[in-house]
Amino acid sequence: MSDNSPPRGKSAAAVFDEVGARYEEVFADIPGQLAALDWLTGRLAPGARVLDVGSGTGRPTAEVLSRAGFDVTGIDVSGEMVRLARRRVPAASFEQADVRSYAPAAGGYDAVCAFFPLLVMDQPEVADSLARMASWVAPGGSFVMATVPGDIRGLDIVWMGHEVSVSSLAAEDQVRVLEEAGLDVVHHDTALYRPHGPGAEPEQHLYVHARRPA
Repeated sequence: MSDNSPPRGKSAAAVFDEVGARYEEVFADIPGQLAALDWLTGRLAPGARVLDVGSGTGRPTAEVLSRAGFDVTGIDVSGEMVRLARRRVPAASFEQADVRSYAPAAGGYDAVCAFFPLLVMDQPEVADSLARMASWVAPGGSFVMATVPGDIRGLDIVWMGHEVSVSSLAAEDQVRVLEEAGLDVVHHDTALYRPHGPGAEPEQHLYVHARRPA
């Protein structure tokens, strides 16, 4: 681990309450995320139960999956994001919940999505949350995720005008945690993405597609 200092800055809930709908504008049309959703929709049966962790405004993930005929539940730590998602994607269900303490539905889910929900927490919590999410995938089910990879702990940054403390795991460690949790990783890659808006710097994204054996 590169830094043993404790996390600082605002909580994820506070940050995303304030960012609100601007997140959808700044991080629109991410190619790797859309490709992961295409892969997922091609694997699921009509009516499949899908959990969207860190559902944000509901777009694009919950919206795409609901339109494809799946039973989508979104969870987000931000009450404001949940409010926006319920308005934007009424076909899905949303609740305010933290991935670190969320109690999943009995039997798990046919698929779990996790697009960038684990960065504003401490590094051990990242690993634990990855393993928790993997455990919610039912036999034969699928998992897709994206994050900003790196062996990072408690790095203080300014993100969308807010001081936050971020942590992550190196790409190979993200994959290892998922495999140790019983998932078969069938695809992973990294790509650069430049957020929309003036002064936005490109950032590296890791995408992982995985499945649990039936």
